[in-house]
Amino acid sequence: MRGPAGRRPVPPLLAALGIAATLAGCVQAPRPSAAAAAPPVAEQGGAPTSPRAADEFLSRLAGLCGKAFEGRVVVDEPPSPGNTFSGKRLVMHVRECRPGVWRIPFHVGDDHSRTWILSRTPSGLRLKHDHRHEDGTPDATTMYGGETETPGTAARQEFPVDAASITTFEREGLKASVTNVWAMEIEPDRRFVYELARPGGRLFRVEFDLSKPVEPPPAPWGH
Repeated sequence: MRGPAGRRPVPPLLAALGIAATLAGCVQAPRPSAAAAAPPVAEQGGAPTSPRAADEFLSRLAGLCGKAFEGRVVVDEPPSPGNTFSGKRLVMHVRECRPGVWRIPFHVGDDHSRTWILSRTPSGLRLKHDHRHEDGTPDATTMYGGETETPGTAARQEFPVDAASITTFEREGLKASVTNVWAMEIEPDRRFVYELARPGGRLFRVEFDLSKPVEPPPAPWGH
Protein backbone atom coordinates (compact mmCIF):
# COMPACT_ATOMS: atom_id res chain seq x y z
CA MET A 1 0.00 0.00 0.00
CA ARG A 2 1.44 3.43 -1.02
CA GLY A 3 1.36 6.72 0.89
CA PRO A 4 -0.07 10.16 -0.10
CA ALA A 5 2.81 10.99 -2.46
CA GLY A 6 2.86 7.59 -4.04
CA ARG A 7 5.74 6.36 -1.79
CA ARG A 8 5.67 3.26 0.31
CA PRO A 9 5.50 3.99 4.06
CA VAL A 10 8.90 3.62 5.78
CA PRO A 11 8.92 0.78 8.30
CA PRO A 12 9.15 2.13 11.91
CA LEU A 13 12.53 0.42 12.62
CA LEU A 14 14.24 1.95 9.58
CA ALA A 15 12.82 5.37 10.42
CA ALA A 16 14.26 5.19 13.94
CA LEU A 17 17.69 4.22 12.62
CA GLY A 18 17.66 7.11 10.18
CA ILE A 19 16.87 9.62 12.92
CA ALA A 20 19.66 8.27 15.12
CA ALA A 21 22.17 8.56 12.27
CA THR A 22 21.11 12.16 11.61
CA LEU A 23 21.52 13.12 15.26
CA ALA A 24 24.93 11.45 15.43
CA GLY A 25 26.13 13.52 12.51
CA CYS A 26 25.23 16.71 14.41
CA VAL A 27 27.28 15.91 17.55
CA GLN A 28 30.58 17.90 17.72
CA ALA A 29 33.84 16.23 18.67
CA PRO A 30 34.91 17.22 22.21
CA ARG A 31 37.42 20.05 22.45
CA PRO A 32 40.86 19.11 23.79
CA SER A 33 41.49 20.31 27.32
CA ALA A 34 43.67 23.38 27.85
CA ALA A 35 46.38 21.17 29.35
CA ALA A 36 46.38 18.89 26.34
CA ALA A 37 46.36 21.80 23.90
CA ALA A 38 49.26 23.61 25.55
CA PRO A 39 52.75 22.58 24.47
CA PRO A 40 55.01 21.02 27.14
CA VAL A 41 56.75 23.53 29.38
CA ALA A 42 60.11 22.74 27.83
CA GLU A 43 58.76 23.76 24.40
CA GLN A 44 57.57 27.19 25.48
CA GLY A 45 61.05 28.67 25.54
CA GLY A 46 63.28 29.89 28.36
CA ALA A 47 65.09 27.82 30.98
CA PRO A 48 63.71 24.37 31.76
CA THR A 49 61.20 24.57 34.59
CA SER A 50 59.69 21.08 34.63
CA PRO A 51 60.35 18.60 37.46
CA ARG A 52 63.09 17.24 35.22
CA ALA A 53 65.13 20.33 36.10
CA ALA A 54 66.13 18.76 39.44
CA ASP A 55 67.51 15.70 37.67
CA GLU A 56 69.27 17.86 35.09
CA PHE A 57 70.88 19.81 37.93
CA LEU A 58 72.02 16.56 39.55
CA SER A 59 73.38 15.38 36.22
CA ARG A 60 75.60 18.45 36.13
CA LEU A 61 76.71 17.74 39.69
CA ALA A 62 77.49 14.12 38.79
CA GLY A 63 80.04 15.41 36.31
CA LEU A 64 82.00 16.83 39.25
CA CYS A 65 82.11 13.62 41.32
CA GLY A 66 85.44 13.01 43.02
CA LYS A 67 86.79 16.44 42.10
CA ALA A 68 87.69 19.43 44.26
CA PHE A 69 87.67 23.12 43.34
CA GLU A 70 88.97 26.30 44.92
CA GLY A 71 86.67 29.25 45.47
CA ARG A 72 86.38 32.79 46.73
CA VAL A 73 83.74 35.00 48.32
CA VAL A 74 82.32 37.21 45.56
CA VAL A 75 79.47 38.84 47.52
CA ASP A 76 79.16 39.51 51.27
CA GLU A 77 76.52 42.18 51.87
CA PRO A 78 76.37 43.65 54.36
CA PRO A 79 79.90 42.60 55.35
CA SER A 80 79.94 39.86 57.98
CA PRO A 81 81.43 40.94 61.33
CA GLY A 82 84.43 38.76 62.18
CA ASN A 83 84.32 37.17 58.73
CA THR A 84 85.13 33.47 59.11
CA PHE A 85 86.16 33.20 55.47
CA SER A 86 88.49 36.19 55.19
CA GLY A 87 92.02 35.21 54.17
CA LYS A 88 91.18 31.47 54.18
CA ARG A 89 91.55 29.00 51.34
CA LEU A 90 88.07 27.83 50.34
CA VAL A 91 87.71 24.39 48.74
CA MET A 92 84.64 22.33 47.87
CA HIS A 93 85.00 18.60 47.26
CA VAL A 94 82.26 16.51 45.60
CA ARG A 95 83.35 13.59 47.74
CA GLU A 96 80.40 11.18 47.78
CA CYS A 97 77.99 10.53 44.92
CA ARG A 98 75.52 7.80 45.80
CA PRO A 99 72.08 7.16 44.29
CA GLY A 100 69.92 10.02 45.52
CA VAL A 101 72.53 11.52 47.89
CA TRP A 102 75.57 13.75 47.30
CA ARG A 103 77.96 14.87 50.05
CA ILE A 104 80.10 17.93 49.38
CA PRO A 105 82.54 18.99 52.13
CA PHE A 106 83.25 22.73 52.21
CA HIS A 107 86.71 23.37 53.67
CA VAL A 108 87.62 26.79 55.09
CA GLY A 109 91.36 26.81 55.67
CA ASP A 110 92.06 24.13 58.29
CA ASP A 111 88.41 24.07 59.37
CA HIS A 112 86.89 20.84 58.03
CA SER A 113 83.61 21.10 59.94
CA ARG A 114 81.19 21.70 57.05
CA THR A 115 79.53 19.27 54.63
CA TRP A 116 76.66 20.06 52.29
CA ILE A 117 74.29 17.13 51.79
CA LEU A 118 72.14 17.26 48.68
CA SER A 119 69.42 14.64 48.21
CA ARG A 120 66.59 13.90 45.78
CA THR A 121 63.02 14.05 47.08
CA PRO A 122 59.81 12.97 45.29
CA SER A 123 59.16 16.59 44.32
CA GLY A 124 62.62 18.11 44.03
CA LEU A 125 65.81 18.48 46.07
CA ARG A 126 66.78 18.87 49.72
CA LEU A 127 69.88 20.66 51.05
CA LYS A 128 71.23 20.05 54.56
CA HIS A 129 74.32 21.38 56.33
CA ASP A 130 76.21 18.83 58.43
CA HIS A 131 78.37 20.66 61.00
CA ARG A 132 80.84 18.69 63.15
CA HIS A 133 83.44 19.39 65.78
CA GLU A 134 87.01 18.24 65.25
CA ASP A 135 86.33 15.09 67.29
CA GLY A 136 83.48 14.23 64.91
CA THR A 137 80.61 15.04 67.25
CA PRO A 138 77.71 17.08 65.82
CA ASP A 139 77.60 20.81 66.42
CA ALA A 140 74.57 22.19 68.27
CA THR A 141 73.55 23.80 64.99
CA THR A 142 73.66 21.04 62.40
CA MET A 143 71.54 19.32 59.76
CA TYR A 144 69.74 22.55 58.94
CA GLY A 145 68.59 23.55 55.47
CA GLY A 146 65.50 23.28 53.33
CA GLU A 147 63.77 21.81 50.28
CA THR A 148 63.03 23.27 46.89
CA GLU A 149 59.53 24.75 46.57
CA THR A 150 59.74 25.50 42.85
CA PRO A 151 61.13 23.34 40.01
CA GLY A 152 64.16 25.59 39.54
CA THR A 153 66.35 25.09 36.48
CA ALA A 154 69.20 22.87 35.39
CA ALA A 155 71.54 25.71 36.40
CA ARG A 156 70.05 26.93 39.71
CA GLN A 157 68.14 25.44 42.64
CA GLU A 158 66.85 27.34 45.70
CA PHE A 159 66.20 25.98 49.19
CA PRO A 160 64.01 28.04 51.57
CA VAL A 161 64.57 27.25 55.25
CA ASP A 162 62.39 24.41 56.56
CA ALA A 163 60.40 24.22 59.81
CA ALA A 164 62.87 21.94 61.61
CA SER A 165 65.72 24.35 60.86
CA ILE A 166 63.70 27.31 62.10
CA THR A 167 63.20 25.46 65.38
CA THR A 168 66.96 24.84 65.62
CA PHE A 169 67.82 28.47 64.89
CA GLU A 170 65.31 29.78 67.43
CA ARG A 171 66.63 27.37 70.06
CA GLU A 172 70.20 28.52 69.46
CA GLY A 173 69.31 32.23 69.39
CA LEU A 174 70.00 32.63 65.66
CA LYS A 175 66.94 34.76 64.93
CA ALA A 176 68.28 36.22 61.68
CA SER A 177 68.59 32.75 60.16
CA VAL A 178 64.88 31.87 60.31
CA THR A 179 64.36 33.51 56.90
CA ASN A 180 67.35 31.91 55.16
CA VAL A 181 67.13 30.90 51.52
CA TRP A 182 70.09 28.93 50.20
CA ALA A 183 70.88 28.35 46.54
CA MET A 184 73.32 26.41 44.40
CA GLU A 185 74.30 27.10 40.81
CA ILE A 186 76.27 24.99 38.34
CA GLU A 187 77.66 26.25 35.05
CA PRO A 188 79.63 23.30 33.61
CA ASP A 189 83.36 23.94 33.16
CA ARG A 190 82.90 27.44 34.51
CA ARG A 191 81.64 27.81 38.08
CA PHE A 192 79.76 26.37 41.05
CA VAL A 193 78.05 28.86 43.35
CA TYR A 194 76.88 28.49 46.95
CA GLU A 195 74.57 31.28 48.08
CA LEU A 196 72.79 32.43 51.23
CA ALA A 197 70.16 35.18 51.03
CA ARG A 198 67.71 36.80 53.44
CA PRO A 199 64.97 39.39 53.00
CA GLY A 200 66.29 42.85 53.70
CA GLY A 201 69.42 42.63 51.59
CA ARG A 202 71.63 39.97 53.16
CA LEU A 203 73.50 38.15 50.37
CA PHE A 204 76.51 35.85 50.63
CA ARG A 205 77.96 34.05 47.59
CA VAL A 206 81.00 31.83 47.17
CA GLU A 207 82.07 31.02 43.62
CA PHE A 208 84.24 27.99 42.77
CA ASP A 209 86.28 27.73 39.57
CA LEU A 210 85.25 24.52 37.79
CA SER A 211 87.84 24.97 35.05
CA LYS A 212 90.74 24.18 37.42
CA PRO A 213 90.34 21.11 39.67
CA VAL A 214 92.65 21.04 42.69
CA GLU A 215 94.02 18.33 44.95
CA PRO A 216 91.21 16.98 47.16
CA PRO A 217 91.55 18.04 50.82
CA PRO A 218 91.46 15.62 53.77
CA ALA A 219 88.20 14.04 54.88
CA PRO A 220 85.82 16.34 56.72
CA TRP A 221 85.55 15.94 60.46
CA GLY A 222 83.40 13.01 61.48
CA HIS A 223 83.56 11.25 58.09
